[in-house]
Amino acid sequence: MPRRHAAPLATSGDILRLIRTGEAVTRADLGRVTGLSRPAVQLRVGELIEHGLVVERTDAPSTGGRPPVRLEFNAAGGVVLVAALGASRTRVAVCDLAGRELAGRRFHIDVEQGPDVVLPLLMDTWDELLGDRPRDQVRGVGMGVPATVEYAEGRTESARVMASWTGVVIPPIIHTRFDVPVLVDNDVNVLAIGEHRGAHPEVSDLMFVKVSTRIGAGIISGGEILRGALGAAGEIGHIPVRDGGGILCRCGNVDCVDSVASGTALLRELRAAGKDAKCIEDVTALVRAGDAETMAIVREAGRHIGEVLAGAVNILNPSVVVLGGDVAEAFGPLVSSIREVVYRRSTALATRTLRIEASRLGPGAGIGGCAVMVLDHVLSPEAVDDLLD
Repeated sequence: MPRRHAAPLATSGDILRLIRTGEAVTRADLGRVTGLSRPAVQLRVGELIEHGLVVERTDAPSTGGRPPVRLEFNAAGGVVLVAALGASRTRVAVCDLAGRELAGRRFHIDVEQGPDVVLPLLMDTWDELLGDRPRDQVRGVGMGVPATVEYAEGRTESARVMASWTGVVIPPIIHTRFDVPVLVDNDVNVLAIGEHRGAHPEVSDLMFVKVSTRIGAGIISGGEILRGALGAAGEIGHIPVRDGGGILCRCGNVDCVDSVASGTALLRELRAAGKDAKCIEDVTALVRAGDAETMAIVREAGRHIGEVLAGAVNILNPSVVVLGGDVAEAFGPLVSSIREVVYRRSTALATRTLRIEASRLGPGAGIGGCAVMVLDHVLSPEAVDDLLD
């Protein structure tokens, strides 16, 4: 007769997960779910309360006798520092342990100035936003950067983009000021995480496409971000399109969709056509004025993006394609062209229930995604158990 192995005992980290998710909110619940004895539950809950991760509430309704003591995850028991860097705009925030923004700041900064300029600015900003909060309340740091990132190491890998960042391992630099776990990912990955968790938690497969100064995608597959072997998944901006005009891309190839349909490409095409277009807001004004030449250029960009996305939809079969970034959010004709091409060129099965829609969270998805990324790490059962050891 085979020997039965006892199930591993639930740890304090497991107990916290049950309380956070609402699966067990009293000590009795925890005992039933985990099979732990009353003293074992008491010991683990006591550790979590002592470290400020759980609080007790006595306002639960009573069914007779003394009301049960309800256990709640203490979102105020610490903070995480987050930063969503874009090619030109950056959002920095301090969030609680539920990912809610407590203090934040937005500013324009050229990331091409390099890590020696940008990272000290971020850390100074976090210090200012923390104000009087004790520094030992900081539990972790989450960052999104507009570059390919080797996620496991927090290393930026961008030979031709953000050249001064190439090979930079970010966590040790942040550790000089904040000695906590530091997680770094591609900016569109954190947008995808934020949009998925904040606006589409019911779906398991989602693709977030950012159309802004540059073009990129973040992929949620099976409910988790898909990074690939080294973090390069989602680089749709460097897929070539047909009839691109022989435009040299910053990656060294020709006719990448980024080089022919991004915000930068739109401005280049409009200037070549003699339009006064210095920024995306100028393009918006031309579209609103009904300028025919501008509308044609915008629609052509949408068709190029749709061509690339049709292939991605056939491969990934997402439930939702979310279009974000200032270009996608500003131009209805571009989004209409994307939809038209995707539905026409993808397979019938892949598009049977596919939704293509604008971002519901806008730029806030970046901050939310950074918070989710770092909180899922620092509040995982393993990380909590390490903290309590």
